[in-house]
Amino acid sequence: MPRNPRNDADRFLDKVTPTAGGCWQWTGSVKPSGYGQFRVGARIRSAHRVAYELWHGEIPDGLVIDHLCHRRDCVRPDHLEAVTQRINIRRGVNIAARRARQTHCCRGHEFDAANTYRAPNGTRKCRRCRAMAQNRARHRREVACAAS
Repeated sequence: MPRNPRNDADRFLDKVTPTAGGCWQWTGSVKPSGYGQFRVGARIRSAHRVAYELWHGEIPDGLVIDHLCHRRDCVRPDHLEAVTQRINIRRGVNIAARRARQTHCCRGHEFDAANTYRAPNGTRKCRRCRAMAQNRARHRREVACAAS
């Protein structure tokens, strides 16, 4: 028998508390990662995904839900946006997100097509800095050979 979505919405809203910052804090069950959980039928689902689907509709294939407020326990529908995983990571605040947003290397050289290469581990590297490091190493070897 199909579930009544209105009943799910009512049950869902019973587990929400508005905060002073405008978020809807999830007061139901929470995973160790900080994301809320909500039972829909026999399945336990992420509360923020359920919120998005209740108010915005189905999540398009290949997209994830981004918390625009950066709070994992927020389920306010207008704080949630369906985006690609790449966009979600770039909007984050962790080290991977900060590095993905970098436009220049630590010495100020621009990461552009001519000056950037991908290391085997997938990270971006500056060609100019690499060339300078190779020149310094070559010079050290020459000095060491001349001294012996």
